[in-house]
Amino acid sequence: MKSLMTLLQLVLSELGTRCGTSTTLDWKTIKSRFEHESLSFLTITMPAFCQDFQKSLESGKVGHDSFSGFRKRGGLPLFLGGFLDLVFERGSARLLPDPSVEAIFAIRQITLMFKKILVDCSPKRTESAFQKYLEVEQDVRQADMKLLSEPHDLLSFERIGRLLWTDFFQSVDNRIYNDTVVPKHGPGATADKLRGNAKYVQRVWTRRLEEVFPYGIYLLPNPSIEFMERYDEITVLDPGDEMPVRVIDVPKTLKTPRIIAIEPTCMQYMQQGVLTVMMEEMPRFDQMRHFVMFEEQEPNQRLALEGSISGALATLDLSEASDRVSNQHVRLLVGKYGALRRAVDATRSRKADVPVKNGSKVVSIRLAKFASMGSALCFPFEAMVFITIIFLGIERSLNRRLTMKDVKSFYGRVRAYGDDLIVPVEHVQSVIQALEDFGLRVNHDKSFWNGKFRESCGKDYYDGRDVTVTYVRRFLPESRLQAEELISAVALRNLLFQAGFSSPVEWLDKRISSLILFPVVEPTSVLLGRWSHSPYQAEWTDPDLHRPMVKGVTVVPNRRESLLDGYGALQKFFLRSYQGEGKSLDPLGYLYQKVSHPRLRVRPWWLDMDVVEKDHLQYAGRPVSVRIKNRSAPPF
Repeated sequence: MKSLMTLLQLVLSELGTRCGTSTTLDWKTIKSRFEHESLSFLTITMPAFCQDFQKSLESGKVGHDSFSGFRKRGGLPLFLGGFLDLVFERGSARLLPDPSVEAIFAIRQITLMFKKILVDCSPKRTESAFQKYLEVEQDVRQADMKLLSEPHDLLSFERIGRLLWTDFFQSVDNRIYNDTVVPKHGPGATADKLRGNAKYVQRVWTRRLEEVFPYGIYLLPNPSIEFMERYDEITVLDPGDEMPVRVIDVPKTLKTPRIIAIEPTCMQYMQQGVLTVMMEEMPRFDQMRHFVMFEEQEPNQRLALEGSISGALATLDLSEASDRVSNQHVRLLVGKYGALRRAVDATRSRKADVPVKNGSKVVSIRLAKFASMGSALCFPFEAMVFITIIFLGIERSLNRRLTMKDVKSFYGRVRAYGDDLIVPVEHVQSVIQALEDFGLRVNHDKSFWNGKFRESCGKDYYDGRDVTVTYVRRFLPESRLQAEELISAVALRNLLFQAGFSSPVEWLDKRISSLILFPVVEPTSVLLGRWSHSPYQAEWTDPDLHRPMVKGVTVVPNRRESLLDGYGALQKFFLRSYQGEGKSLDPLGYLYQKVSHPRLRVRPWWLDMDVVEKDHLQYAGRPVSVRIKNRSAPPF
């Protein structure tokens, strides 16, 4: 803990020098509050200070109820007062005509630096998060009932959904109807606690899946007579007997954990297959590329930058976004596409087990939401629901029905990446109202459209300047054995270097160098090294490859041992062979590839065999842990 305080002091001092203000009293305040409030001051109280600061940037004035718990003078807090005086006018507490962007960055960096450090929440906060999950489920049910009393809104939602997604859904529907879904296992945990290669010998299926994706085709390597004996080992569950998703908490911030749901193996398996079809079809359609394509965050970040300059684009953030998307929303979108509708419904878990009373009791509930985080289909469908509602709000604002020409006019002005939304400022109030009419909750503390501050997908901007914060993710390492802390410290050091810090970087260099070899490397090097404006110094030249070499350390994962043989190994062999665009499993279980040449309508599967790891039948799944190892490698 002492090392974190030293790092904060160095950052505070350097930012004070940059802005030409003294930070002596600020450091005394931090030390005093830390002694009384411990880590919660850094991880909860100071981020709350920044939240009020950002709200003040948005409104153009510091409110009377802002910065609770901090002494004020002239309407501004005394804490970080030197920086605040460069942004707001003390006395009137109004935003200066030309505030210092460097001071805005400094305040955010100091107060948010430890917000996302990986520390378990208290049992009380974790219990509160699970209770909130249950409350949101009730909110979804009430929102569904409310919408039933507003049939006009439902019809408008359905009509706009057809306007936006008809071509895409029809294409996905055709792919599913023609049996081109290739299932896939993910590396993560499952509700039935199968890990690694054990997923390839799963013996549980559901009646709902069987009606759409027969296990003889999708669960067995080949439905031939050699595998008929495996049919007796498969348990097909009726809807009432299906395994619920397992709701758990994972670290997010010290204030509240993130609540996710772990899907059963069979559900996750087919969800990944449907998702793959959707991802392959997305690039073919303009609306998908411009509004919801989620392979990268850069488009949202670019639009946030543009909004900070022009003020024409707003960034909106939703609270409990995934958990507030109703299953009815998704059903309205896909209702006209039979194969897609059946596939989405069959792969959706209907029940959840939620721990309460600090895990001593489990409550089983039937889900009204479409899916929580953890479902492979949660992210794409929530984005399409959000975009549909956004255009419903735009239509209300325009007071006329939208046309395809209207939709195209919003390319580059509307976008969704998860719960990070971009909308035009002139329609923002109508969009917010539409989102809340459909049971969603806009987080006004993290939504911006009035001032010059915008944030989206991890990037923050003020008036065209990047004010993104560098976060400390883990405690600093004390020994070489703390591999994850060392990896995090190296990443932190290099991010601070990119942000232009010098004294914190030098201090981290000395600390890390005392534990491991820490050479200067390029960002592309496999070694854990430090980035620098100076060129790397080769220690010798490889006599065979004639390339410069340096000594350092690399990250070595401790792989999970997971032995697989028999028909499970054959199933994995086939699945890994026919992953890729245009490849499919026919009703007999054979692999083929559709090609345009009339003489090559069907190709043998071995011609398209992917090169796989030679030991993937012995090791699979996410690493148990990581360690570091000394080695020599190129510094680039």
